[in-house]
Amino acid sequence: MKGFVSGLPKVELHLHIEGTLEPELMFALAQKNGIALPYDSVEAVRAAYEFDDLQSFLDLYYQGAQVLRTEQDFYDLTYAYLLRCKEEHVIHTEIFFDPQTHTDTGIAFDTVISGIHRALSDGEAKLGISSQLIMCFLRHLSEDAAIETLQQALLHKDKIIAVGLDSSEQGHPPEKFQRVFEMARDAGFLTVAHAGEEGPPENIINAIELLKVSRIDHGVRCTDDSHLVEQLAATNMPLTVCPLSNTKLKVFSDMSEHNIVELLDKGVQVTINSDDPAYFGGYMNANFMAIATTFDLPKQRLAQFTRNAIDASFIDEVAKAKLHERLNHYLDVQFKPVI
Repeated sequence: MKGFVSGLPKVELHLHIEGTLEPELMFALAQKNGIALPYDSVEAVRAAYEFDDLQSFLDLYYQGAQVLRTEQDFYDLTYAYLLRCKEEHVIHTEIFFDPQTHTDTGIAFDTVISGIHRALSDGEAKLGISSQLIMCFLRHLSEDAAIETLQQALLHKDKIIAVGLDSSEQGHPPEKFQRVFEMARDAGFLTVAHAGEEGPPENIINAIELLKVSRIDHGVRCTDDSHLVEQLAATNMPLTVCPLSNTKLKVFSDMSEHNIVELLDKGVQVTINSDDPAYFGGYMNANFMAIATTFDLPKQRLAQFTRNAIDASFIDEVAKAKLHERLNHYLDVQFKPVI
């Protein structure tokens, strides 16, 4: 199974690029940019990557992001992630970035997106990994702040496929951002939103009905509402699920309690993703392996997560067909009878 998962073509749809900041790079960038961290070594940074809940993680996440100052820093962060994608056979990725995390500390929007976009372009040219970029609004900030960020994004419409909504879900429901999402759709952006991770099923419903999202990020609390699960399956609404993240943040106390396979069996378009892998203990292979081993899934069933992700991606039908071809070729080789 480990060999099968390692070589399996994968598509990642829920990845925060700031969440790929490994301790080594955080420490190196802090030293380069003269940023004071409350750690005296890489080992101390790694030890700090232990936390008990979403807010504790977010506090560390935003502190770590402060070391990113220059366009080259954002390039290096993104390209390091793409190299990991190449190693783990991720053939397409659609990544989030949080411009407000950086612009609020004086980093220009253009600096952030230019570094990320340049790395994604090089990733396609040099590594063969296609990609899309999704800009997220921080939901713990005001909608007015989100609108200001959207205005900045309009200058880079050619680089951004969609807008999303992340950060702490509690106390910041989707309806808080209904106006800015309408503005974003009018400007031609697709929409996604984190919902139903730590928040109730109502957040999923409102993200669909009020924000008109094309995908729900996380969405695992949907099983608290059986009618919602039926609706998600009937409408092919994708859920970008992050197994290791969900257990690390105690959404589920143990992987055996995770509902991703239950949702798969009920026909929901669930996908496997790594969320903030530097902090949550694993990139795509580790997330796939966690599900494969915990639930003893057959290989063909495991490959369905890639099929779902291809279908849920924001690429055209021709590009989707090519990714399906790559997956089918891999499976044909894996299951070819030995004569």
